[in-house]
Amino acid sequence: MGAAAASIIGGQGTVVAAGGLLVLCMGLWATGLVAEIVTALMFFALAMLLKLAPAQTVFSGFASSAFWLVTSGMVVGLAMNRTGLGDRLARALAVRLPASYPGFVAGLVAFSFALAFVMPSNLGRIALMVPVVIALCDAFGLEAGRPGRTGALLAFGVATPMLSAAILPANVPNLVMAGTAETLFGIHLNYLPYLFLHAPVLGFVKGALLVACTVLIFPDRLDGKRPELAPLPPPSGAERRLSVILAVMLALWLTDGWHGIPPAWIGLAAAVICLLPRIGVLSSQSFGEIPLRTCFYVAALFGLTAIVNETGLGADLGHALLSVAPLEPGAPAKNFATLTGLSIGFLFTATANGAPALYTALAEEFSQASGFDLMSVLMVQVVGYSTLFLPYQAPPIIMTMDLGRLSLADATKLTLATGVASLLIATPLAYLWFRLTGRLA
Repeated sequence: MGAAAASIIGGQGTVVAAGGLLVLCMGLWATGLVAEIVTALMFFALAMLLKLAPAQTVFSGFASSAFWLVTSGMVVGLAMNRTGLGDRLARALAVRLPASYPGFVAGLVAFSFALAFVMPSNLGRIALMVPVVIALCDAFGLEAGRPGRTGALLAFGVATPMLSAAILPANVPNLVMAGTAETLFGIHLNYLPYLFLHAPVLGFVKGALLVACTVLIFPDRLDGKRPELAPLPPPSGAERRLSVILAVMLALWLTDGWHGIPPAWIGLAAAVICLLPRIGVLSSQSFGEIPLRTCFYVAALFGLTAIVNETGLGADLGHALLSVAPLEPGAPAKNFATLTGLSIGFLFTATANGAPALYTALAEEFSQASGFDLMSVLMVQVVGYSTLFLPYQAPPIIMTMDLGRLSLADATKLTLATGVASLLIATPLAYLWFRLTGRLA
């Protein structure tokens, strides 16, 4: 009896310690009081010192395919920067942008979405493109201080994390969700079905809402003249080789349902080819320039959710949420709205990068309470965490503000307006699309 009681107390102590570690890590990641990499390393150290789970659980994030997709995405992004292919794509965009302010903003938003297909790193796309967007604003006459310049930069910055949610390997939240689902439930997501389910609403409808909000909040006009840009030199050999690598990578991603190779290993192979001597476009020393802190952050998130699940904390949190969440079998519209709301709620405490980890850890509980199958519960959360209300919820928006010297007040105006419009318009349309495609019975 005494041994049983001690076991129960010990188990409860582990749950409490896991809960404390969860609050500590999520709090530090959300507030940014210390660097993300410091919090990630702190998690690994405390989890092992407190013996919350075996090492294979704590470090399970490094075995996740999502970890390797993030790493390979960093390599591909660096390759596009180094070869000049990214700048060439931007210049090609410039000559096609309409010479009207709404068309200019719409073109930037569309380019952000298109670039996410070939450059799977939000922060990499921001670092590459914001200076180019600034140059485009100058070329089109949108000088510093004009509302149109603010609107154009923020539209690109907000589109980068928001619209890329529709493309499986294109941002960290998607990879956190996919990696956690793989770790906890053995579920593997396929590229094309995911794109078909989310792109119509989360890509196109939300993109249109973002353009409309930008033009209304930051009204401006162009003089109607298309700028003349100095021609670029012919593509280098490195650019041509990288173009082939990216084309093959994208083709294999689109056909993963046919050949069965997960996107992570395709991306990793592309990264390796980029680093090969003579064949690739980067020297092996270039790998030292990859910001591995983001990769470690993702691995720590996966390890944290694995501990939450293994210690039973996830089940306890799920029961607590279910006691107040109006989930019930046979009410698909209400369940869809509730699950979307829960996903959005996690954004305010854990940001877009951490929210999928918390939600996915509780997905099985949500599935049982709602009557939705587990895959449907997982997919509904994407509608939620792609609905951003405040800039801090997505690091790419903060980075855009820094690079573009934009105020928090202006960024908040756009994210709040787009978030409300998405909640009122895009979320109901997403529910209808889920029903139409058979994702929800």
